[in-house]
Amino acid sequence: MEHVSFFFFACVLTFVPFIALAQKDTYEFPPTFTCVARGGNFTVNSNFAGNLDGLVSSLSSLTPKAYGFYNLSSGDSSGERAYAIGLCRREVKRDDCLSCIQIAARNLTEQCPLTKQAVVWYTHCMFRYSNKTIYGIKETTPNLSFIAGTNISANRDEFVRLQLELLDKLKGIAAAGGPNRKYAQGSGSGVTGYPRFYGSAYCTPDLSEQDCNDCLVFGFEDIPRCCYGRIGLRWLSPSCNFRFETGRFYEFDADLESDPPAIQPVDSPTSAARIERTGKGRGGSKVIIAIIIPIVLIALFASFLCLVLYWKKNNKSVGRFKENEFSDSLLVNFETLKEATDNFSPENELGRGGFGSVYKGVLSGGQEIAVKRLSCTSGQGDVEFKNEILLLAKLQHRNLVRLLGFCIEGQERILVYEFIKNASLDNFIFDIEKRQYLDWGVRYKMIGGVARGLLYLHEDSRFRIIHRDLKASNILLDQQMNPKIADFGLAKLFDTDQTSTNRFTSRIAGTYGYMAPEYAMHGQFSVKTDVFSYGILVIEIITGKRNNNGRSNNDEDAENLLSWVWRGWQDDTILSVIDASLTTGSRNEILRCIHIGLLCVQESSATRPTMDSVALMLNSDSYTLPTPSRPAFVVESSVMPSNVSSSTEPLLMSSNDVTVSELSPR
Repeated sequence: MEHVSFFFFACVLTFVPFIALAQKDTYEFPPTFTCVARGGNFTVNSNFAGNLDGLVSSLSSLTPKAYGFYNLSSGDSSGERAYAIGLCRREVKRDDCLSCIQIAARNLTEQCPLTKQAVVWYTHCMFRYSNKTIYGIKETTPNLSFIAGTNISANRDEFVRLQLELLDKLKGIAAAGGPNRKYAQGSGSGVTGYPRFYGSAYCTPDLSEQDCNDCLVFGFEDIPRCCYGRIGLRWLSPSCNFRFETGRFYEFDADLESDPPAIQPVDSPTSAARIERTGKGRGGSKVIIAIIIPIVLIALFASFLCLVLYWKKNNKSVGRFKENEFSDSLLVNFETLKEATDNFSPENELGRGGFGSVYKGVLSGGQEIAVKRLSCTSGQGDVEFKNEILLLAKLQHRNLVRLLGFCIEGQERILVYEFIKNASLDNFIFDIEKRQYLDWGVRYKMIGGVARGLLYLHEDSRFRIIHRDLKASNILLDQQMNPKIADFGLAKLFDTDQTSTNRFTSRIAGTYGYMAPEYAMHGQFSVKTDVFSYGILVIEIITGKRNNNGRSNNDEDAENLLSWVWRGWQDDTILSVIDASLTTGSRNEILRCIHIGLLCVQESSATRPTMDSVALMLNSDSYTLPTPSRPAFVVESSVMPSNVSSSTEPLLMSSNDVTVSELSPR
């Protein structure tokens, strides 16, 4: 019982810092100023100095706006313009937000009096200025990190895995946020002593989805250096930031968080709520009692919770898998993989995704392999790793990537695949130069091959399998450009005799832009979820354009891919959406594939065809195709009329050439 008592004591000690951490989040949190030396300096009487002063002065005349984002510039073409961005945390009120930004701007120019680029972070807002355009440009340096609380000792690996799993989920939601708000908050399951984790992720709303994602990934990869295994951390950069703690530090918002937290928030004190005790009056005693009693109750609750979790830990399996669950023939020695990849040399890196990097390797016998090394920030834990091994070990099809082996050693989780000569489909179809080599015959082979692979997963394999992450980067191309479906980390498996594969999940994982609406919004998935992703893929192959970026990376008002294709279908201008590099091939065959793609992306899953029907449509010209209905996520008339000015255009503020651009809801 001695070690049990010590366990209780440790739980209580680690629970108390959570209280202090949650309550420390005040408006007066010391600001952090950074003067960026690489931007150079300016002189007191220069044009830039005058423009920067005018920009800061103009803040006092602004009207508080929703979403807490301000994009400003000052000056004209005759001198050096000053550019600035201000951003507040989501829960900060409009007036308080603008006040925070005004104070930050004044203080920043005082702290960095002659620097052309600088940034400051307060608890509730940030402000940065530059002599160069910063709107829509990702910037990850300079960056700062803060830690709170003690290091985790017990369940450290599981703590870190669940921490990164939560942050990775928030990253996807924040990156896919609308033009006004790229923010996500949420909670996830914890470990012994910390029953629940809380986090938030934020990007400046001017970033694209990809830039927001990349900015946060950059920050996640910095965690092992700065904050590994700490119960609280903050990471800040000019374009994005994230936060993780074992206590809830934000206000609950049903629009931003799918699963409500398990415990109530601890109120944060403000400067107006300070209590001053004088003499020996009763008020001081009441304050002490009001503070001590909740702490004692929380400590008792924590002790009880630790007892329960400790008992469970010692009487139930923690769900870890052992090597003997798999055939010994699949086990690969870690040293063998280090030698094959030249110690995972960057020169051998084939690509990098959300779950880690893939390296080319050559075994001692000359066999080429692809080695997928899971990153510690990937968010893919033992469950997903085991899932992928179990699935791939049992799947055999020419349009599925073949698993050769796996490795488990310490923190290392590695999968070994057959080496696929031409990497992934997205490297070809979205590259202006490379897609010139993809004639219609090759693209049609890709469309048909992926369909056959999905049909095998849904109908013909030993188990019915839903992939849940079908996208261009998960389609590998062999030397003959045959497609092979890869990455089964998120796949779900069902017995073939189950009459229904409609399921719900509270953990929505995948890639925005390829997710079916019922899955993205409600967590419902079935074989029709994969059918929707397949339809997106077909349209991307034919048009050469990504679904999650509009028609142009530089055009904010561009339609999304489905809206554009659907408008072409309705207006009988569908030929205009075909990739211009497709100069040969049967137009009827191409149009038939567009038709099939539109059938696959219909909003209602019930009206989408099965992959069995899709295969029949592709192989039989006599099969009459039904008329498609409007696809999911289509925005009608998404391009604004020419006589209507966008709310993101500069608005003339005064004769001193200060302009303000703000993102407003449309």
